Amino acid sequence: MPTPDRTSLDEIVDAARDLLEADGAEGLSMRSVADRVGVRAPSLYKRVRSRDDLLRLVAESTVAELAERLDAVATASAGGDPVLRLADLARTLRRFAHERPAGYRLIFAPPSGVALAPESLARATAALFALTAELAGPDDALEAARTVTAWATGFIAMELAGSFQLGGDVERAFEFGVSRIGKALARLAD
Repeated sequence: MPTPDRTSLDEIVDAARDLLEADGAEGLSMRSVADRVGVRAPSLYKRVRSRDDLLRLVAESTVAELAERLDAVATASAGGDPVLRLADLARTLRRFAHERPAGYRLIFAPPSGVALAPESLARATAALFALTAELAGPDDALEAARTVTAWATGFIAMELAGSFQLGGDVERAFEFGVSRIGKALARLAD
Protein backbone atom coordinates (compact mmCIF):
# COMPACT_ATOMS: atom_id res chain seq x y z
CA MET A 1 0.00 0.00 0.00
CA PRO A 2 1.44 3.43 -0.92
CA THR A 3 2.28 5.80 1.90
CA PRO A 4 -0.12 8.70 2.30
CA ASP A 5 0.95 12.12 1.16
CA ARG A 6 2.13 14.26 4.04
CA THR A 7 1.75 17.57 2.26
CA SER A 8 -0.04 19.14 -0.66
CA LEU A 9 1.07 21.42 -3.45
CA ASP A 10 -0.89 24.28 -1.87
CA GLU A 11 0.92 23.77 1.45
CA ILE A 12 4.26 23.69 -0.34
CA VAL A 13 3.53 26.91 -2.23
CA ASP A 14 2.21 28.66 0.90
CA ALA A 15 5.33 27.66 2.84
CA ALA A 16 7.55 28.81 -0.02
CA ARG A 17 5.76 32.18 -0.15
CA ASP A 18 6.31 32.69 3.58
CA LEU A 19 9.98 31.68 3.31
CA LEU A 20 10.42 33.96 0.32
CA GLU A 21 9.28 36.91 2.42
CA ALA A 22 11.50 35.90 5.32
CA ASP A 23 14.67 34.98 3.42
CA GLY A 24 14.33 36.44 -0.09
CA ALA A 25 14.58 34.51 -3.34
CA GLU A 26 18.23 33.69 -2.66
CA GLY A 27 17.34 32.00 0.64
CA LEU A 28 14.47 29.94 -0.72
CA SER A 29 15.52 26.33 -1.12
CA MET A 30 13.81 23.01 -1.57
CA ARG A 31 15.27 21.93 1.78
CA SER A 32 13.87 24.97 3.66
CA VAL A 33 10.43 24.38 2.17
CA ALA A 34 10.58 20.68 2.99
CA ASP A 35 11.54 21.49 6.57
CA ARG A 36 8.66 23.96 6.83
CA VAL A 37 6.04 21.46 5.62
CA GLY A 38 7.50 18.56 7.61
CA VAL A 39 8.84 16.28 4.88
CA ARG A 40 12.25 15.37 3.54
CA ALA A 41 13.50 17.42 0.59
CA PRO A 42 13.31 14.53 -1.92
CA SER A 43 9.58 14.23 -1.17
CA LEU A 44 8.96 17.69 -2.64
CA TYR A 45 10.01 16.43 -6.05
CA LYS A 46 6.78 14.43 -6.21
CA ARG A 47 4.99 17.75 -6.62
CA VAL A 48 7.62 20.27 -7.76
CA ARG A 49 10.18 19.52 -10.48
CA SER A 50 12.87 22.03 -9.47
CA ARG A 51 13.62 25.19 -7.55
CA ASP A 52 12.78 27.24 -10.66
CA ASP A 53 9.46 25.42 -10.84
CA LEU A 54 8.89 26.22 -7.17
CA LEU A 55 9.66 29.90 -7.80
CA ARG A 56 7.28 29.88 -10.77
CA LEU A 57 4.52 28.38 -8.62
CA VAL A 58 5.18 31.00 -5.94
CA ALA A 59 5.07 33.75 -8.56
CA GLU A 60 1.81 32.38 -10.00
CA SER A 61 0.24 32.24 -6.54
CA THR A 62 1.46 35.73 -5.74
CA VAL A 63 0.17 37.24 -8.98
CA ALA A 64 -3.18 35.49 -8.41
CA GLU A 65 -3.45 37.13 -4.98
CA LEU A 66 -2.59 40.51 -6.48
CA ALA A 67 -5.20 40.02 -9.22
CA GLU A 68 -7.85 39.22 -6.62
CA ARG A 69 -7.03 42.38 -4.70
CA LEU A 70 -7.06 44.56 -7.81
CA ASP A 71 -10.32 43.02 -9.02
CA ALA A 72 -11.94 43.61 -5.63
CA VAL A 73 -10.93 47.27 -5.65
CA ALA A 74 -12.07 47.71 -9.24
CA THR A 75 -15.44 46.12 -8.45
CA ALA A 76 -15.93 48.16 -5.28
CA SER A 77 -15.23 51.45 -7.02
CA ALA A 78 -16.95 50.68 -10.35
CA GLY A 79 -18.89 53.58 -11.78
CA GLY A 80 -16.99 56.25 -9.87
CA ASP A 81 -14.53 58.82 -11.18
CA PRO A 82 -11.96 56.87 -13.26
CA VAL A 83 -9.07 59.06 -12.04
CA LEU A 84 -9.94 58.19 -8.44
CA ARG A 85 -10.39 54.53 -9.37
CA LEU A 86 -6.92 54.51 -10.91
CA ALA A 87 -5.53 55.91 -7.66
CA ASP A 88 -7.33 53.12 -5.76
CA LEU A 89 -5.70 50.49 -7.98
CA ALA A 90 -2.26 52.07 -7.55
CA ARG A 91 -2.69 52.25 -3.77
CA THR A 92 -3.69 48.58 -3.74
CA LEU A 93 -0.56 47.65 -5.68
CA ARG A 94 1.55 49.71 -3.28
CA ARG A 95 -0.02 48.12 -0.17
CA PHE A 96 0.56 44.70 -1.68
CA ALA A 97 4.23 45.54 -2.33
CA HIS A 98 4.70 46.65 1.27
CA GLU A 99 2.99 43.54 2.64
CA ARG A 100 4.82 41.09 0.35
CA PRO A 101 7.93 42.88 -0.93
CA ALA A 102 9.79 39.73 -1.98
CA GLY A 103 6.71 38.37 -3.77
CA TYR A 104 6.20 41.74 -5.42
CA ARG A 105 9.79 41.71 -6.68
CA LEU A 106 9.39 38.13 -7.86
CA ILE A 107 6.43 38.97 -10.10
CA PHE A 108 7.76 42.30 -11.40
CA ALA A 109 11.41 41.24 -11.81
CA PRO A 110 11.46 37.44 -11.98
CA PRO A 111 14.81 35.66 -12.11
CA SER A 112 15.78 33.94 -15.33
CA GLY A 113 14.07 30.60 -15.65
CA VAL A 114 10.88 31.87 -13.98
CA ALA A 115 8.16 33.03 -16.34
CA LEU A 116 4.55 33.78 -15.49
CA ALA A 117 1.83 32.26 -17.62
CA PRO A 118 0.26 34.78 -20.02
CA GLU A 119 -3.19 33.95 -18.57
CA SER A 120 -2.02 34.94 -15.10
CA LEU A 121 -0.67 38.23 -16.36
CA ALA A 122 -3.86 38.90 -18.31
CA ARG A 123 -5.98 38.31 -15.22
CA ALA A 124 -3.77 40.52 -13.06
CA THR A 125 -3.89 43.37 -15.56
CA ALA A 126 -7.57 43.12 -16.54
CA ALA A 127 -8.78 45.79 -14.10
CA LEU A 128 -6.02 48.18 -15.15
CA PHE A 129 -6.67 47.63 -18.87
CA ALA A 130 -10.39 48.24 -18.45
CA LEU A 131 -9.67 51.45 -16.58
CA THR A 132 -7.00 52.74 -18.96
CA ALA A 133 -9.32 52.03 -21.89
CA GLU A 134 -11.93 54.15 -20.14
CA LEU A 135 -9.44 56.92 -19.32
CA ALA A 136 -7.36 57.10 -22.49
CA GLY A 137 -9.61 55.33 -24.98
CA PRO A 138 -9.40 51.77 -26.27
CA ASP A 139 -6.76 52.59 -28.89
CA ASP A 140 -4.34 53.82 -26.24
CA ALA A 141 -5.23 51.43 -23.41
CA LEU A 142 -2.08 49.30 -23.70
CA GLU A 143 0.26 52.28 -23.79
CA ALA A 144 -1.61 53.92 -20.90
CA ALA A 145 -1.47 50.71 -18.82
CA ARG A 146 2.25 50.42 -19.46
CA THR A 147 2.80 54.04 -18.45
CA VAL A 148 0.87 53.59 -15.21
CA THR A 149 2.65 50.32 -14.45
CA ALA A 150 6.09 51.75 -15.18
CA TRP A 151 5.49 54.77 -12.96
CA ALA A 152 3.94 52.77 -10.10
CA THR A 153 6.52 49.98 -10.11
CA GLY A 154 9.37 52.46 -10.37
CA PHE A 155 8.03 54.52 -7.48
CA ILE A 156 7.41 51.44 -5.35
CA ALA A 157 10.83 49.94 -6.14
CA MET A 158 12.53 53.16 -5.07
CA GLU A 159 10.39 53.33 -1.94
CA LEU A 160 11.12 49.73 -0.96
CA ALA A 161 14.82 50.29 -1.52
CA GLY A 162 14.80 53.41 0.68
CA SER A 163 15.93 55.53 -2.27
CA PHE A 164 13.89 58.64 -1.49
CA GLN A 165 16.58 60.54 0.40
CA LEU A 166 15.70 64.18 -0.33
CA GLY A 167 13.16 64.58 2.46
CA GLY A 168 9.55 65.51 1.93
CA ASP A 169 6.49 63.37 2.27
CA VAL A 170 6.68 60.17 0.21
CA GLU A 171 2.95 59.55 0.66
CA ARG A 172 2.19 62.98 -0.77
CA ALA A 173 4.57 62.31 -3.68
CA PHE A 174 2.78 59.05 -4.47
CA GLU A 175 -0.62 60.72 -4.43
CA PHE A 176 0.70 63.60 -6.54
CA GLY A 177 2.06 61.20 -9.16
CA VAL A 178 -0.94 58.92 -9.46
CA SER A 179 -3.34 61.87 -9.57
CA ARG A 180 -1.37 63.62 -12.33
CA ILE A 181 -1.04 60.48 -14.40
CA GLY A 182 -4.77 59.75 -14.09
CA LYS A 183 -5.69 63.31 -15.10
CA ALA A 184 -3.26 63.25 -18.04
CA LEU A 185 -4.74 59.97 -19.30
CA ALA A 186 -8.27 61.33 -18.93
CA ARG A 187 -7.36 64.29 -21.15
CA LEU A 188 -6.35 61.88 -23.92
CA ALA A 189 -9.93 60.64 -24.23
CA ASP A 190 -11.36 64.18 -24.46
